[in-house]
Amino acid sequence: MTYKLSPSILAADFSRLGDQVESIDKAGAHMVHIDVMDGQFVPNISFGSPIMSSIRNRTDKIFDVHLMIEEPDRYIEDFVKAGADIITVHAEATKHLHRTVGLIKELGVKSAVALNPATSLNVLEHVIDDLDMVLLMTVNPGFGGQKFIENSIDKIKKLREMANTKNIQLDIQVDGGINQHNVKDVIKAGANVIVAGSAVFNNNINSNVEEFLSIFNEFED
Repeated sequence: MTYKLSPSILAADFSRLGDQVESIDKAGAHMVHIDVMDGQFVPNISFGSPIMSSIRNRTDKIFDVHLMIEEPDRYIEDFVKAGADIITVHAEATKHLHRTVGLIKELGVKSAVALNPATSLNVLEHVIDDLDMVLLMTVNPGFGGQKFIENSIDKIKKLREMANTKNIQLDIQVDGGINQHNVKDVIKAGANVIVAGSAVFNNNINSNVEEFLSIFNEFED
C-alpha cells in the first residue's frame, strides 16, 4: 500500500501561504489539503476558490480539496476550474450524494466523500464503488488543533474491511488531530492518506514532513 501525506494549509501562516505551499512541496509532501469552510456546515469560514487559484502555480502537487460546505454542488465546478485534483464532499452536506459524486466525476477529477465522527459507514453503501477516496474525520470539523477521537480507530478498520470485501482499491484518508505520535495507529487500522496541520506547519516544516515520511517507510509494502 502507498502512504501519502496531505498537509492542511489551514494551519499555515496565511501571510506567507504561497511560500509555505512551496515548503511542503520541497519537503516531500504528496498533496496539499485545502479545507474550505462556509460558516454554515461548520462554525468557521476559511477561504474560497480565488485563494486556491492564487497558489496553484506554486506547486504541481495534488490539490486535495475538502469542501466543508452546505450544498456543495453549487461550487464544485469553481474549485475544479481553480485547480482541484480531488474533491471531497460531506455526506451530511448534500441531499443527493450519488448525484454529487457523479458531478465530480463528470468534471474529470477524483471523487471522495467525508464522514463526520458520528456518521455511520452505512451511508457509503451505494456510492463506494464510485469513489476514489473516503475521508474519515477524526475530530468534529470546523477548527484546527483539536484532539484525535480515539474510537475513530475502529471506524477506520471497518471501512478498510468494507473496501477489501468489495475488492475496491480505496484510499482512506484521516483528518483531525493526527501527529507523529498517533499516525502509526491510524495506519495500522487501514488509513493510507494522512492529513496533518499543526504537526506539519508548527516549527520546522521540513523536519516535520521528513518525520512523517520516515514513519510511512516502515509500512510500505
